[in-house]
Amino acid sequence: MASNSRELAKRPQVDPMDEPSAEWGWHGGFPKGTVIAGIISAILLPLMLIGHSVSYTEILWMVIPALVIVFGLINSALRKRHAWRR
Repeated sequence: MASNSRELAKRPQVDPMDEPSAEWGWHGGFPKGTVIAGIISAILLPLMLIGHSVSYTEILWMVIPALVIVFGLINSALRKRHAWRR
């Protein structure tokens, strides 16, 4: 740990011998896969309304989650675009 002086705290590095995937960046999420799954889900949810829909509750349970997913995708894209750079 750093003391009160202006020393920088050393962070432990992952040794590629212990975890070979650290070398090529596997320690993270699936950003492209998440976006693709979100787009597919946002398209398929309203498509499930085609056919026999019984009530407005059914419509709400298809449309509102699709809108939430679309809002999340837009929010994620905007946050990624305007993220603070190190």
